[in-house]
Amino acid sequence: MSTLEEQIDISVPTQVVWDRLHRVEEYTRFVAGVRQVRAEGGQRARVDVEAGGRAQEFDAEITDRDRGRVMAWRTRNGPRLAGTFSVLPIDAEHSRIQVRLEYDPSTVTETFGGPKGFAQATAIERVVRQDLEQFKDLVEREH
Repeated sequence: MSTLEEQIDISVPTQVVWDRLHRVEEYTRFVAGVRQVRAEGGQRARVDVEAGGRAQEFDAEITDRDRGRVMAWRTRNGPRLAGTFSVLPIDAEHSRIQVRLEYDPSTVTETFGGPKGFAQATAIERVVRQDLEQFKDLVEREH
């Protein structure tokens, strides 16, 4: 498994960030390639993505940990992916999101196509960074 970690500071309180992360249906607005997400009760969601010209649907399990500071997720079928969103207060009006993504490079290539090796890691890093920037813009604009 490979691991990617990124973070971004957002000019809104932590509770606002936490609430927005849990609106999984809105992921289409800031996560590249996500065409649809449907909450399926409890801690499950159905995710429809397109990447590298390939469509894929999978189920994700979402759990909250560390008293509302960490949202963990993992795929239940399809490509093996897992990660966390940690929401940390900077001060009363500013937050930091730390993202950790764990993935199997060969599975990602087989499922979605695209580059291998270092080029794949660089491409995934770039996409995650862009997704965080879009999330920041969305939350700050609509807060």
